[in-house]
Order: sequence, then structure tokens, then C-alpha cells
Amino acid sequence: MITLTDQTFSPEITRAALPAIVMFYAVWCPRCAMMKPVAEALEHRLEGRLLFYKVDTDASPNISAVYAPDLVPAFVCFRNGRCLGSMCGIIDETLLEQRIQKIFRNS
Repeated sequence: MITLTDQTFSPEITRAALPAIVMFYAVWCPRCAMMKPVAEALEHRLEGRLLFYKVDTDASPNISAVYAPDLVPAFVCFRNGRCLGSMCGIIDETLLEQRIQKIFRNS
């Protein structure tokens, strides 16, 4: 997953050639540590179809306040720079993939 910051978020998400998933996380968060390998496995399986990014909420508080103000981990789906939907918390890999596909299918 490519790391984004307050400075790199908008340019990267706006010019992304593929739909994008951004995982907002905190280093101190045990739920985030549990979800990181799930997101990485999904990233490998969906390579070439989706781009995966991550944002450390403590290091990038401005963009995190917009897209993940309350709960981490948060997964936010973007296409052409536009936020299409999000989900938070611990999510099984299969369910996470299904929810991501539904968000992109319904947009």
C-alpha cells in the first residue's frame, strides 16, 4: 500500500488511474494492526483492478478529519477523485471485498 499524507492525498487520489481504496489507520490501534494484513491480501488479489493506499491518521490529521473522523480502521472508496463510500472497523476479508465491489458497482 502506498502511504499518503495531507499533502499527497488529493493529487494522488485525483489522478489515480484505477478506483482506489484508502485505509485510514493509527499506529497505536490494535484493530488497525489486525486489518492491515487483510487489506494487503486484498491488495494482492485485486492488483490491476484497484489501487490501495494508507493514511496514518496521527501523521495526517487534516485529511483524516474529513474521511475518518471517528473510527479507525476506516476504508474509503474513491473513483476519479470522488468518495463513493466507506466502512469502518474489523471486517472479514471476504466481506470487505464484497462491500468494496458493491460500492464500486453501485456508483
